[in-house]
Amino acid sequence: MSAIAAALFGLIFGLGLVISGMTDPNRILAFLDVAGDWDPSLALVMAGAIAVALPAYTLAQGAKAAVLDGASHLPDRKRPVTASLVVGAAIFGVGWGLSGLCPGPTIVLLSTAQLKAFLFLGAVATGIWAAALIQAKTPRAPEAQPRKSAEAIQRAVGSQE
Repeated sequence: MSAIAAALFGLIFGLGLVISGMTDPNRILAFLDVAGDWDPSLALVMAGAIAVALPAYTLAQGAKAAVLDGASHLPDRKRPVTASLVVGAAIFGVGWGLSGLCPGPTIVLLSTAQLKAFLFLGAVATGIWAAALIQAKTPRAPEAQPRKSAEAIQRAVGSQE
């Protein structure tokens, strides 16, 4: 059932991208060209998406389980902003700005058999592979220890005296 729901939601998302024109790289590049002939349509699409998603996200935060999956997969606000997150976001932004493509709309563009969609997703796959290779060879820093409460520190200091 969850695979059917995922396919249905993916189809709805893809249709939304096509209807709103967000699969057109020229429209994306025009949105990013704030100093030239700026096209605000992407901002309006984003605002519409937020207006639809925000109530559902708010409701989901209080839920113990997802309706179709059983487990809840909401982002954890306690995760720190890391260098790899910042570098990855910068690489994504540069790629988006140079090509006018990002993964979601590009998957929709595959249905049109445009060479640039296949090349872009090939570059994304290569980037994912390279990042995984780099992460596998990079030594990890030890996990940060949770901070002790003031009471626990006082007990520890008091027991050593």
